[in-house]
Amino acid sequence: MTGRRRTRTFLPAHHRPAKARVLSAGALAACASIAVGCGVVPGTTGGSGDDPITVMTWAPEGTKATNKPGMPAMALAYARWINSKGGINGRKLKVLTCNDHNDTVAAANCARRAVDENVVAVVGSYSQHARSFFSPLEAAGIPYLGGYGVTDDEFTSPLSYPVNGGQPALLAGLGQQLARNCGPVTLVRPDTIAGDELPVLLDSGLSAEGHSAAVDQRAAEDATEYSNHADQALRRVTADPTEEGCVVPALGDRTDTFMDSFRRAREAYPTVRTASVLGSVDQSVIDATGNAYEGSYVTGWYPASRDKRWKPMRAVIREEAFGDNRIDASDPGVQTTWVAYTVLKKAVESLGDGEVSSRTLRRTLDDGLKINTGGLTPTLSWSFDDLTAASGFPRLVNSDVSFQVVRKGQLVSARKGFVNVSKVLENTEAS
Repeated sequence: MTGRRRTRTFLPAHHRPAKARVLSAGALAACASIAVGCGVVPGTTGGSGDDPITVMTWAPEGTKATNKPGMPAMALAYARWINSKGGINGRKLKVLTCNDHNDTVAAANCARRAVDENVVAVVGSYSQHARSFFSPLEAAGIPYLGGYGVTDDEFTSPLSYPVNGGQPALLAGLGQQLARNCGPVTLVRPDTIAGDELPVLLDSGLSAEGHSAAVDQRAAEDATEYSNHADQALRRVTADPTEEGCVVPALGDRTDTFMDSFRRAREAYPTVRTASVLGSVDQSVIDATGNAYEGSYVTGWYPASRDKRWKPMRAVIREEAFGDNRIDASDPGVQTTWVAYTVLKKAVESLGDGEVSSRTLRRTLDDGLKINTGGLTPTLSWSFDDLTAASGFPRLVNSDVSFQVVRKGQLVSARKGFVNVSKVLENTEAS
């Protein structure tokens, strides 16, 4: 991260109703689709005829903080698979990839490259630097379809089409899950702008169930060990011996590093439980760390990774990316990219033999196209009537989460079906 660290929540500075904000923001999308007066003609490389449908997927790779190499790798595998089937409506899918390096300038450069390459959409991507990449995309009218949901801008930009509830839904859902099972709660999270948003969201879920707020403990996002942080968190949650506390590490790729320190430190303290969100913990992390996560509570966006609803995705990985160790079917980034490309395919199919461009994609999505993702999410639609009333989240259409738990080394469902956290998010207020 660059620049001065600020405390931000997902609430905007003004307090107009969420749908009113979307309506005014719609003027931006309308402007972006008009060449005269707005200055940029949207991407049309996937127009009618035999032209390929060109899209981009970006994510950080090879950095000292959170990396998501599986997302662009999944996008390329998806393109190989769909093209082997004749493409979408007979047109080949061309996927460009970009490394945002967890850097503001690099993220903006990826967006500018997307504009220069006339992509019709940015699909299934991850970046913490939304304010850098959305400006070029919005100016060109390019939709951002199926972002990871790590920033507030993904739930406010009129050109964003999120497929999950992002960090807001995960943290609010985890708070609800922990409120019923934990005494004192300590959140260990990155000392970054994105990390500053996490405590408010976790506390919204805790308070909805009558639980006190979590202790907010900041930590370096790229540390190589967390011994002091582990001791500090353990002291806090074991202060009252009559209650079993919970420690919540939400450090992205560094969560397993924290757990290495935590596993050694916890032997000197009473029993505590851990909890986290998918993205910080997944089945591959659990497999690599023995029983460190046994009994941990985990909140995710989608069904557990072993659920049969992931069978089509696993088949594509097996056929088109066998041996590519960047792609982990249990990684929520890979899963999000799969869902996003599922949406793209169905949106393009809805256009028939017509033009495929950034403008036509936005129009079909905005007009209320209903997209079934095979039970991985609820039916998705971004029409005005389908937007939630959650304050500060005007582009949120999917606020479902899944409650999971680690049992015998496996991440399994803690309860049947999804839990909708829209009411919690509607009541989230700035702290």
